[in-house]
Amino acid sequence: MSIHTLPTPQTQTPFNVAEANKVLRNTYLLLGISMVPTVFGALVGLLTGFNLFSFGALTGFLLFLGIAFGMMYAIERTKDSSLGIALLLAFTFFMGLMLANTLDFALTRYSNGGTLIVLAAGGTAVIFFALSGIAATTQRDFSNWGKFLFVGIIVALTLVFANIFLQIPALGLALSGLMLVLFSAYLLYDVNRIVRGGETNYIMATLDVYLDIYNIFLSLLRLLMAFAGEE
Repeated sequence: MSIHTLPTPQTQTPFNVAEANKVLRNTYLLLGISMVPTVFGALVGLLTGFNLFSFGALTGFLLFLGIAFGMMYAIERTKDSSLGIALLLAFTFFMGLMLANTLDFALTRYSNGGTLIVLAAGGTAVIFFALSGIAATTQRDFSNWGKFLFVGIIVALTLVFANIFLQIPALGLALSGLMLVLFSAYLLYDVNRIVRGGETNYIMATLDVYLDIYNIFLSLLRLLMAFAGEE
């Protein structure tokens, strides 16, 4: 499932470069830590067979959105305290649980499912390091991308909702491609916003970049599975 926080307007006032770099370092540190509960959540999900969509595709979709946006709202409200970090890690655990269903599908339906997962993870790492490096060093300002990207999220969620009923494989494949492009662009936007002083809270910065990475990985894995063919 693809989600992202609301875009925050880019600051137009001078900012402290050292402070922006500190936010970026703290973001990357917390981002690395957040991968631990994500992996743990995925393992728990695989072992327990956790699947919100066992309640039905539409019910599962709505439950996911309700829980995810509820937790993100709670993180935003507590972003200036240690509770915000705890809630962020709880959120990444939940997202790991949600990832388990796709991982299980890859492992059980494809003889090379493990390889596909590793390839998706490697591809995600390459995209992250390449795009975050560009975003952190370029002189270009991506702040005007915010509204456009948010509209893209709304369109994508609408298509996901529609495909719950339509069940068109080609639309699902197109959505995965759209998500890959959309969240790669979001990664550029989010990291660039941090280094330009547009996001000064490292907890919220971590949440944004985490969602970019999560959705890039999920999109890559789904694309790889689509082109691999079931066995």
